[in-house]
Amino acid sequence: MRVTALITGLLLLASTHAGVAEDAKKPDAKAGTSVEMPYLIAPLSSGEGLLAYAYISCKIVGASQAAAMEIQAKVPFIQDAFVRDVNASSIGKPDDPMAVDRATLGPRLLALAKKVMGPGKVTDLKLMEVQVRPLRPGATPPATSPS
Repeated sequence: MRVTALITGLLLLASTHAGVAEDAKKPDAKAGTSVEMPYLIAPLSSGEGLLAYAYISCKIVGASQAAAMEIQAKVPFIQDAFVRDVNASSIGKPDDPMAVDRATLGPRLLALAKKVMGPGKVTDLKLMEVQVRPLRPGATPPATSPS
C-alpha cells in the first residue's frame, strides 16, 4: 500500500515538473513576467455622439520577474494613463466607429505602460479580449474578439 502511494506521488511530482518545463519553453513570455490589468472601459463615439463602450482586457509583459513586480505595484498609475488616453482620442476604426481599432490601440497602450514604468521594464502588451456593448438597443456590435 505504501509502495503504491509512493509511486503515485512520484508520478504526480513528475507530471507537475513536466508542466512547469513546458511553460518555461513558451517563447511568449518568461514565467511570472506578465501582469493582467483590470478591465479598461473605453467609449466608442462618432459624430452622432456616444455609441457604445468597449471592455478591454490586456496584460503587460515585463522584462523580468522583478520588473513584473514593479509593474504590479504601479498598476493604478498605468490604468489611469490608459483611461485618460482612451477618453482623449477615439479607439474606434475610422470606417467603423462601433469596432475597436486593435492595430493602433495595442501600441498606444504599450507606449503608455513604458512611459509610466520607465526604460527597460516593459517588453510587450497583449490585448486579451475586446467586447463592445452598444448604448442603444438594436445597434449591432462586432463579435467579441479574443486574441
